[in-house]
Amino acid sequence: MDTDETLLRILACPLDKGPLILPAGRDALYNPRLRLRYPIVDGVPQLLPSSGLRVSAEEHERYAGPAEA
Repeated sequence: MDTDETLLRILACPLDKGPLILPAGRDALYNPRLRLRYPIVDGVPQLLPSSGLRVSAEEHERYAGPAEA
């Protein structure tokens, strides 16, 4: 198990406390349930509720893939 998998097991969305997805681009953590993207700045996830950015339907497809739509 690599570092990314270990961190994803313990990191959670600050709003619904559910798991987050690390998309292939690795520039953000994503909550597909709330359609919120949390930026990663200098390797540090910004997991404050105010840091969550709502994403469009197109972005949701890109981050979560067609299975989550």
